[in-house]
Amino acid sequence: MQLDQIHVGAILVAALSMFLIGGVWYSPMLFGNAWMRLNRFTLENLRTSGQVRPLVGSAVLALIMSTNLAFFLASSKTTLLWGMTAGALAGGGWVAAGLAMTALFERKSWTYIAINGSYHLVAFTVMGAILGFWR
Repeated sequence: MQLDQIHVGAILVAALSMFLIGGVWYSPMLFGNAWMRLNRFTLENLRTSGQVRPLVGSAVLALIMSTNLAFFLASSKTTLLWGMTAGALAGGGWVAAGLAMTALFERKSWTYIAINGSYHLVAFTVMGAILGFWR
């Protein structure tokens, strides 16, 4: 690991990308309606339950995840392709698989697992691309 290969700007943009992808992913344009139905959420209870905790918590966690991935990619040999590959491996092999394991014990549906797991696969792939490209 080469600490001089870690760029704070790339980490911040990578973390922000999770929000942008999540905003589209969980919107009615893509999987928002199915996700709400699977969680028994309504627009009303989402509006009244407060957004500060999930937004602030997600921002902190996205920064932790992007920083962690940046440390794994901290090499002068890292490329865009390797960043995307490492992101996909982390997103699918660790995050989505771990989420799926927990969801199975929680008796969640395969649709729930697919929606949330594939979000992380895509988000980590994009984060890896940003971190791999920003050398």
